[in-house]
Amino acid sequence: MIGPLQAQTSRQPGPVPEQAFIGVAVQRAVGDSVKSGLDELAVEEPLEIRLAYQADGQRVQRSISITMRTPGQDAELAVGFLLGEGIIRGPGDIASVRPCGPAVGPLRLQNVVRVELRTDVAVDMKRLERHFYTTSSCGVCGKTSLEALQVSPGFELSAEGPVISAETIHRLPHQLRQSQAIFDHTGGLHGAGLFTACGEFVGLREDVGRHNAVDKLIGAEVLAGRVPLLDKLILVSGRASFELVQKAVMAGIPVMVAVGAPSSLAVELACRFKMTLVGFARDNRFNVYSGEWRLCGVHDAPVESAQ
Repeated sequence: MIGPLQAQTSRQPGPVPEQAFIGVAVQRAVGDSVKSGLDELAVEEPLEIRLAYQADGQRVQRSISITMRTPGQDAELAVGFLLGEGIIRGPGDIASVRPCGPAVGPLRLQNVVRVELRTDVAVDMKRLERHFYTTSSCGVCGKTSLEALQVSPGFELSAEGPVISAETIHRLPHQLRQSQAIFDHTGGLHGAGLFTACGEFVGLREDVGRHNAVDKLIGAEVLAGRVPLLDKLILVSGRASFELVQKAVMAGIPVMVAVGAPSSLAVELACRFKMTLVGFARDNRFNVYSGEWRLCGVHDAPVESAQ
């Protein structure tokens, strides 16, 4: 069982989970030559997230999501997911988080995690209706309206701080890459890193799904009692989607930096909640899509106008 005082924090990358990658036989072709060898691949396994809560005087358990993820930090993933969806507000809502169900698959993984909420926590069942489509590659596909997607946090992002320098943003991708231990083995994982306003490394999580990596990172901070993260920034190794911006907003993170492109809906949401959103942060360049007032030295940076 993992409770608020027992969670592994995200302050250090931590050891690489043994089940995060697996060796497979491969034939390598170089020119006309073919050689047998061994390759390491990122493991992708389904995780079912179950929620137990009080309703009408009875204890109810419900499966709310199945997501394809890299095994490891499953409790953090589940808690980060629930925070991003507005089901919980912090560690005080959680009674326990534990794996359950039989061990399955060649790696004998327990691919089910149950989050027990405290008896006084009310659950909005309508908000749970969106959770049955989540995959490693797609977050909010299939939703029919922006109103159904938007979840409002219980706090506001400050319009004033923190202030981030352009130089700090330029060096973040290299810092993230240096910390990606599982990526070094497989080359096939997304990373999400948490940093201070001056670029000091706080924590990292990796996963085959970019939204899972963010959930694991934020979930660790929730379980450690450090949310909202109003003085931190988050860096994601891929593109910035609507869902990733929403997860960061729900955790109180005022600045998101993405190595890839943001979507139009991500920019719209960032503007609505006064978040600073930066995209294409690589090769000493970046684009600022919203919240430029939190950045200093941007006028000196070679910012792209289009991609």
